[in-house]
Amino acid sequence: MTSADLSVILPEIVLAVAAIVALMGAVYTAKDRLTPMLTWAMVVLFLVLAFWIGTTGGDATAFGGMFVADAFARFAKVVVLVGAAAVLVIGQDYVQRRGLDRFEYPILVALSVLGMMLMVSAGDLIAVYMGLELQSLALYVIASLRRDSARSTEAGLKYFVLGSMSSGMLLYGASLIYGFAGTTQFAGILSVVGEQLPLGVLFGLVFMLAGLAFKISAVPFHMWTPDVYEGSPTPVTAFFATAPKVAAMALIARLLQDAFGTIPGDWGQVIAAMAVASMFLGAIAAIGQKDIKRLMAYSSIAHMGYAMIGLAAGTEGGVQAMLVYMAIYVTMNVGTFAFILSMERDGRPVSDISALNQFGKAEPAKALALLVLMFSLAGVPPMLGFFAKLSVLASAVNAGMTWLAVAGAVASVIGAFYYLRIVYFMYFGREGEVLESRMAPAQWALMMLSAVAMIAGIVNLFGIEGPALAAAQALVR
Repeated sequence: MTSADLSVILPEIVLAVAAIVALMGAVYTAKDRLTPMLTWAMVVLFLVLAFWIGTTGGDATAFGGMFVADAFARFAKVVVLVGAAAVLVIGQDYVQRRGLDRFEYPILVALSVLGMMLMVSAGDLIAVYMGLELQSLALYVIASLRRDSARSTEAGLKYFVLGSMSSGMLLYGASLIYGFAGTTQFAGILSVVGEQLPLGVLFGLVFMLAGLAFKISAVPFHMWTPDVYEGSPTPVTAFFATAPKVAAMALIARLLQDAFGTIPGDWGQVIAAMAVASMFLGAIAAIGQKDIKRLMAYSSIAHMGYAMIGLAAGTEGGVQAMLVYMAIYVTMNVGTFAFILSMERDGRPVSDISALNQFGKAEPAKALALLVLMFSLAGVPPMLGFFAKLSVLASAVNAGMTWLAVAGAVASVIGAFYYLRIVYFMYFGREGEVLESRMAPAQWALMMLSAVAMIAGIVNLFGIEGPALAAAQALVR
């Protein structure tokens, strides 16, 4: 370890030290009374780190290639950090009013974000596991943050048990790859694989993809998602639906391109199969959902399927489309969960979709913003979500996988039903008790900003296509 290594990983060191100092300081002082200050401190730190990383140029490696700092990692880290900061902001009012303002929450979020940053920069199988487990262990705990709730405890336990199984599959796959390749370095694995994939390495790759598919809720490893999304405190659900998805998707892309980039035809079939299964299960299973958090769980499954279309293409354009899709997906989810966090009746949180009946008459501005977000999630033109889907479908067509693009278009049409159903309830639902929507200024601002972005972004996608292309070029060589 040299000073050059430490300079490359300096943002991660800063975040780790900040989390440790915050933890020790809170434990030995005011504990939970420091929660608001710690939360805003982490928000500021995330945004500062995002600016720092985003304005840093050049590619570098550290620790003998185990850590990679390139344009791809920078793009993913910026999206993760900004998404995590936004979720902390929209959840602050909720955790204070619901008695969840424990000092551990922002610190655990910071530690999980640290794991995500390590994941997207991993250049070695050992680094992959270290980052993944650092992220996962923190997420298991915050899923059970509401200690007096059986559903929250159940959510954390389910996530822990199934997450442990996925980690075991990932480790088994990594051990097979190491056994056949004789190295844990992605570059070394790539040189061994060449143009012909050894059978043992193929099995290892399949097991690793199964373990990573769990992290992005890809079918058939999605079984934890609806229950965990519904049972976890809503700010935690919002976090699950944003930053961790970006980090896991970026990790899959790096593993496939850096370690198995010479054989996209082999792993592309596996990714395409999971993409189709995720899109259709997410689209169909969400139709009968009455709880909006469960609906967003199935929505997440479907959207990860669309993003995987870009990965399945195995091209530079496919990776660029995936990155653009994930950035837009995070923006849509931040706005949507800012509204979900405000849903209440008689001072109690509600999540039943039918509670939105006639909401458009009671709160026209908020209803219009939610309408825009729902249309964007459904991929209705001219919302930004439409262009996100169009980009991944186009990448599949350009890669000669027209059938996959057609499947994505069909699944998108099916999935539009449940998003439009929410709009129907808001404007054409039966008369009755109207939902209360008590929004903190930060929640209102981020919801409106997200909705405006879905319309204003159609001009040039806020310029994210250029950085996404640079990120894809750094990864696909």
